[in-house]
Amino acid sequence: MASAYRLRCSLVGHELDVRGLSCCLFPAGSFVSVSRDRTARLWAPDSSNRGFAETHCMRGHSNFVSCVCVIPPNDIYPRGLIATGGNDSNICIFTLDNSTPLYTLKSHKNTVCSLSSGKFGTLLSGSWDTTAKVWLNDKCMMTLQGHTAAVWAVKILPEQGLMLTGSADKTIKLWKAGRCERTFTGHEDCVRGLAILSETEFLSCANDASVRRWQISGECLEVYYGHTNYIYCISVFPQSKDFITTGEDRTLRIWRKGECSQTIRLPAQSVWCCCVLDNGDLVVGASDGIIRVFTESLERTASLEEIQAFENELSQATIDTKTGDLGDINADDLPGKEHLDEPGTRDGQTRLIKDGGKVEAYQWCVSEGRWVKIGDVVGSSGATQQTSGKVLFEGKEYDYVFTIDVNESGTSYKLPYNISDDPWLTAYNFLQKNDLNPMFLDQVAKFIMDNTKGQTLGPANNEFSDPFTGGGRYVPGSSSESNARLAADPFTGAGRYVPGSASDPAAPLSGVDPFTGTNAYQSAKTENVYFPKKEAVTFDQANPKQILGKLKELNGSAPEEQQLTEDDFSLLEKMLAIICHASDEAPTAQQLQTLWKAINWPNDIVFPALDILRLSVRNCSVNERFCSEEDGIQLSSHLLKFLNPGGKQANQMLALRILCNCFVHPSGQKLMMSQGDSIMSQAIELKLSSNKNIHIALATLALNYAVCLHKIDNIEGKAQCLSVISTVMEVVQDLEAIFRLLVALGTLISGDSNAVQLAKSLGVDSQIKKYSSVSEPAKVNECCRFVLNLL
Repeated sequence: MASAYRLRCSLVGHELDVRGLSCCLFPAGSFVSVSRDRTARLWAPDSSNRGFAETHCMRGHSNFVSCVCVIPPNDIYPRGLIATGGNDSNICIFTLDNSTPLYTLKSHKNTVCSLSSGKFGTLLSGSWDTTAKVWLNDKCMMTLQGHTAAVWAVKILPEQGLMLTGSADKTIKLWKAGRCERTFTGHEDCVRGLAILSETEFLSCANDASVRRWQISGECLEVYYGHTNYIYCISVFPQSKDFITTGEDRTLRIWRKGECSQTIRLPAQSVWCCCVLDNGDLVVGASDGIIRVFTESLERTASLEEIQAFENELSQATIDTKTGDLGDINADDLPGKEHLDEPGTRDGQTRLIKDGGKVEAYQWCVSEGRWVKIGDVVGSSGATQQTSGKVLFEGKEYDYVFTIDVNESGTSYKLPYNISDDPWLTAYNFLQKNDLNPMFLDQVAKFIMDNTKGQTLGPANNEFSDPFTGGGRYVPGSSSESNARLAADPFTGAGRYVPGSASDPAAPLSGVDPFTGTNAYQSAKTENVYFPKKEAVTFDQANPKQILGKLKELNGSAPEEQQLTEDDFSLLEKMLAIICHASDEAPTAQQLQTLWKAINWPNDIVFPALDILRLSVRNCSVNERFCSEEDGIQLSSHLLKFLNPGGKQANQMLALRILCNCFVHPSGQKLMMSQGDSIMSQAIELKLSSNKNIHIALATLALNYAVCLHKIDNIEGKAQCLSVISTVMEVVQDLEAIFRLLVALGTLISGDSNAVQLAKSLGVDSQIKKYSSVSEPAKVNECCRFVLNLL
């Protein structure tokens, strides 16, 4: 039999509950902890090798820190990184030598409660917002959507592309490349923890007080019972199938060969987290804010004085009969202290005795052959809720869940509340959610404050001092440009030549095309005229005279060797005439050489030349020449230079429009598809631009890729395009750009069940729902509804 674990040390540093632990690679034998006190702390073995010293404190969250994991070393960060998730919905990434975050990941809409790191810098996060997200460095690559309640546990499996998520909906899901492959059912309550045994097996623990061992094929191999309350955390011994668990019954339990071989009680009600160090020592964090380390090694065991102090602390604890930890208790039937003269039959066995008027609980310690007092038993708690997570509502943790009766008819509503919340905002959201009269606001807010005795954590948040009016208020769907007039034709304007706004209004596109306002599109039809889009969308409008005039005006600013002669201008004028009047005549090689010379002008004066190129690539012979295998790479590389986020906006927009227009002929399509990765990854950098014409061009580029991808079987290409659409949609506010992204999305997923699943896993449906209620232009909500029907 393995030797028993005994206390190695108790570490005081955190001011509130310790909620997460993770082993650290550097320094050797170290670990990192996170707490409700908003900090993460790195602990390294001290010189005595019995204790640990806090070597690094990290701060970056504005609310509780809920979870932590270590991202393995790479070439850039040879000591790895630390990732922490918090109740502020953010994930902070830290280096081991800086107390502030290297960067912060913002995408979740609610508490981030679980993290797991994988190969190649991937990070998987689980949140109360019911989603898990896959991150690579500082980018969210994918959203895993399918659970109906909070995602409490996540793990990346050793096999690439496989991920596990455990949820308050009582299920576990297996994901492969972003798609749900399998759902595991069996737990009867919220799944709280996951641990990997091998490439084919894993463990789960839950609020139903059970641990389950699963095969990834779906079969539950075994169920382990021992805990008497919620199990919060599970951790596996290195190179072993043995494991440890911690929970709400105040215990750490060690499991060997499927049996609970040792139970260690702690003087704290909630034992939130645990991890196993490489040397086999066990680290646990609890609701009293203390980290305790237990060891089998005699050399590392705490001194007799420290062990006695721990036992004294344990003996002075009070155990509430309401927790059910000790079963049903009738004090009158209990024996006296003489009952402790009989030895126990197994490690961790509990025995209750009556000593005078008190009921005391003892636990049998096999290794020492004696009964250890673990606390006094009280009939009722009388305690305030000092620990987070005692109350679960809709799968999420709250400090309180109140029942509110709002009228005499007996109708009651649940109101969840955390002491870090603003009572007025909570009351307002409660009334809104349940469609109750706002006149109850004062009454509900006062009820919250009276029943929590005004408890708060940290500085008060004044942002929501008035939930109905004033600065900082949240208006769903609002944007700074929501009242901007939507032009009938987003491509045209009037007056002087400004690239992208001035053009020839006398050159309309098809009147039935919803991309333009010409011959206003009738929205009463219920048939889907929006997608799948079969042909590329191009930017056609132009005023050749103004473009050429601007080119001449800027010619003197060009370097002498790049300046155009009168003959050059004559060649360009003839070429524009051919292109803009849809002539069958092909531009000459000399004309194209002159154009190439002009588009190599310096960045600050090149835009009129780019505008001529935009018009030219619509011509079949020009498209074949510039997009050929011989010259195509040179063209795309040249255009990508203009997509630098710090570049000139006119050049950015025109480069995007040229790329869009390349799709009009087969040669251009072939070039765009072959260079798709580099073009889309560079183009997406412009999503944060403040220029709506850039956003429209970016959305059109995604749409034209979708048109091409719709015709071929390329799920990886579709995944990338879906990711681009989803990412751009997060930040774009212009409704014409949104419309084009919706058409792109609809085109991409039409007739392809895999693409539909991929879109669902990315959470695109929840992302676009808000556009189904846009009233003007009608094409936005109509197109959105058609897309949602597919999803």
